[in-house]
Amino acid sequence: MTLARFLSLLFCSLALAPAMAHLLELPNKIGLPRDAYLTVQHIYDGWALLGFVVYGAIFSTLALAFLTRRRGREFAYALAALLCIAGTQVIFWTFTFPANQATANWTMLPDDWLALRTQWEYSHAASAVLNLAALLAVILSVLRGTREAP
Repeated sequence: MTLARFLSLLFCSLALAPAMAHLLELPNKIGLPRDAYLTVQHIYDGWALLGFVVYGAIFSTLALAFLTRRRGREFAYALAALLCIAGTQVIFWTFTFPANQATANWTMLPDDWLALRTQWEYSHAASAVLNLAALLAVILSVLRGTREAP
């Protein structure tokens, strides 16, 4: 149980870091002209390697939810965290990934690039909110669990 709690806290925290970076840069990037936006997008080269963090967050919150399944609110918070992390994946595969595909990972801009930019930026913003909610839910689950006897 301690390991599941630790890993959930660790991976949800790590997943929040790049998500918050995307959210915080949005106001400064959303209005950039075509060439500047394409240039700035290269700051994310190599970020796909962070996929292991997402898998870590999914599997650790799944383990936490499973281990707390008979613990009332502790389980409810762990399940909420898992659903939030899963929600980030729904957003990614529904909105972010198609924009990446349409732009060859932002190495070229098609005619509809403005719509794709909006889709990409706001999908990351939504994921950041869900990642934050997941971390808060894991914290509440851990706090609830450490208050009660195992």
